[in-house]
Amino acid sequence: MTASGPLLRYEAKLRGLARKNRLRSLSPRAGLDFASNDYLGLAASPRLAGAVAAALAAGTPVGATGSRLLRGNAPEHEQLEAAAARFFGAERALFFGSGYVANFALLTTLPRWEDLLIMDELVHASAHEAARAGRAQKVEVPHNDVGVIENVITAWRGSGGTGRVWIAVESLNSMDGDRAPLAELAALADRHGAFLVIDEAHATGLFGPHGRGLAHALEGRENVIVLHTCGKALGCSGALVTAPAVLCDYLVNRCRPFIYATAPSPLMAVAASEALDILRDEPERRDRLAQLVAFAGSEMHRRCGIEPSGSQIIPVIIGNNARTMAVAAALQARGFDVRGIRPPTVPEGTARLRVSLTLNVGEAEIAAMVEALAEEWERIKA
Repeated sequence: MTASGPLLRYEAKLRGLARKNRLRSLSPRAGLDFASNDYLGLAASPRLAGAVAAALAAGTPVGATGSRLLRGNAPEHEQLEAAAARFFGAERALFFGSGYVANFALLTTLPRWEDLLIMDELVHASAHEAARAGRAQKVEVPHNDVGVIENVITAWRGSGGTGRVWIAVESLNSMDGDRAPLAELAALADRHGAFLVIDEAHATGLFGPHGRGLAHALEGRENVIVLHTCGKALGCSGALVTAPAVLCDYLVNRCRPFIYATAPSPLMAVAASEALDILRDEPERRDRLAQLVAFAGSEMHRRCGIEPSGSQIIPVIIGNNARTMAVAAALQARGFDVRGIRPPTVPEGTARLRVSLTLNVGEAEIAAMVEALAEEWERIKA
């Protein structure tokens, strides 16, 4: 159907995306999982399912029925927040409906108009959206460049900036799979009286003692706020913000995405609590994933000449949008669910396959996928 009248401009935009090979569409799950963020294979865990079933049988409602400040504050939410604060070593925790909402909530509420928000250029899209909607002055800096961050702070102070500095980073980058220099960033924040906001979305559950994340040594500091998503390695949904109690209280009082949103389902709070217990009880899941990461890195280097990222996220940068999607489609046709990632999710000219390693596959499946990738890689270069 061809659009007309008021819909024409939207159709024109879609056609423009198609010309650039950037038109998106929804596709069903099919093939072996090399695309999801279910890193520890918990989404279909019998323990998570059992915990939710037991909660339902005990009378836990499916819906929260309202915002947390009205009747939506369920015991399950408070139990999760208390357990999360203990688990991550923070003073308090606050449960949000998603990582996107949590990032947006933090960065539109805490930095004030007189403050400076410094963002890693490759940080999650939700943080960029928050910076655009927030009140603080925003500066983007090159990925993981501590020196540039310090220079920006010094220049801002020199030009009369008197507010607080906020530094927002991902501990493990979602598209490159590399790690932020958190110890250096924390030292920088201490020197300049800055707050450090660390998005642990792709590190929670996988790194640190019991899967507490790459920022585990920094939790509990008065100038550190950490975001732990529940929809990736924890296998459910929602997000936990761990921070000093006064900041959590401030969010409860001033954060519009928290105040005016219906609370997350109490069942998701139950599932997230159980996931934290699984992290303690089943360290073999992390060990097994680490073995798969090492195996995949070796195979990718041997067959494709691709350097390992050192994490469960392996970028295969092709560059051209059309070629990227063609290789992804070819791999999917061969039974491997590998997805192509294009701008604006990644910078122009860096379209890529994002190979994600989870416990939903084993070494044999990884070896087969890498072999198929090597063959398709040679085909597009021919």
